[in-house]
Amino acid sequence: MFTLEIDGTAVAVINSDEASAKDLFTCAGFKEDIRTMTSEGKPLWNGTSALKIRPATEDEIEVFEDALAEDDGEGEYVEDPHHSGGASDDEEDEDEADIVFLVDIDEDEDEADA
Repeated sequence: MFTLEIDGTAVAVINSDEASAKDLFTCAGFKEDIRTMTSEGKPLWNGTSALKIRPATEDEIEVFEDALAEDDGEGEYVEDPHHSGGASDDEEDEDEADIVFLVDIDEDEDEADA
């Protein structure tokens, strides 16, 4: 597992190999998402700080596993958007990557009003 760190703050953990983690955490779509997402009113990423991908710590792995177990398929994680359909179940399981955010993500005001 690998962690995305921004300005010394561990932001998210992904359950993939290092190459896949770098691909996902640095793709344009994900960077746009973390630039627009906020935690405690502040953007997760300012658009210029370095995105550091490093091996996850034991504590971060525990948070990741607890989040997936607690939410059982729902919550503050996303499946790898690069995964293409049409694979067998075995291939799908191997190709999927989940991301768990280690910071509290602010709710979208539109969603909060609904």
